[in-house]
Amino acid sequence: MSKQDDKFTLDATVIEALPNAMFKVRLPDEASTEILAYLSGKMRKYRIRILPGDIVTVEMSHYDLTKARITYRR
Repeated sequence: MSKQDDKFTLDATVIEALPNAMFKVRLPDEASTEILAYLSGKMRKYRIRILPGDIVTVEMSHYDLTKARITYRR
């Protein structure tokens, strides 16, 4: 079993930019859940800017559904 198997990806909308490259994002479910997300290492390395209102792809673990990693900006 690889590391990628235990994560699932979703599209989310950035609501608020927080310090230290952290963001509040809203998931596209019926409850419109808001979770805390952080930038992946490659996005930090290449200085990809994320602004409120952007649509991003997030990776979440089955073990902690309150945090996510932002891996792609659309």
